[in-house]
Amino acid sequence: MEELSSDFIKGEQCLDCDRWESDYEWKGVLRQNESLYQYNDFLKEYLAQYKYRGDYVLAKPFAHTLKNYIEKSEIDIVIPIPLSDERLYERGFNQSTALLEEAEVRPSCLLTRFHSEKQSKKTRKERLQQEQVFQLGEVDVKGKSILLFDDIYTTGTTLRQAAKLLKEAGAAEVSSLTLARG
Repeated sequence: MEELSSDFIKGEQCLDCDRWESDYEWKGVLRQNESLYQYNDFLKEYLAQYKYRGDYVLAKPFAHTLKNYIEKSEIDIVIPIPLSDERLYERGFNQSTALLEEAEVRPSCLLTRFHSEKQSKKTRKERLQQEQVFQLGEVDVKGKSILLFDDIYTTGTTLRQAAKLLKEAGAAEVSSLTLARG
């Protein structure tokens, strides 16, 4: 895992997490996020090829690292961040689910997502202000330790919305793992 520059760290957490934790509405919702890689120009192009051009085989190089990380984690459920039905139809696959499957990790697809404008088209401010986009099915997550998985961490809004819903449903702890941090 890549370490963040000290310019982006305050105490024991990144500046972004510090901002989220200082907001009463979001404090304690997400225990932590870890990202396996920095989101640089190379990875940006690589993931664009994977996600938007459907080059599914590009998930393979991440499989070993992802599998090792998850096997060492003490979690009950791994949930990939879902796409809306419209976005899933457009792409043909959920990139986060595919990454987990390639790593031989069985994803629990417990969340559904309402359709909204593409995250990549929104400004940071728009992302931070968006309404809840997830829904949790009739499942029992009470007392469970949950790991959310997504491909890219940009503002943390998506992960925190999902975590908030799971915590409200009784999850003991929700943390997240992303392939890359933007």
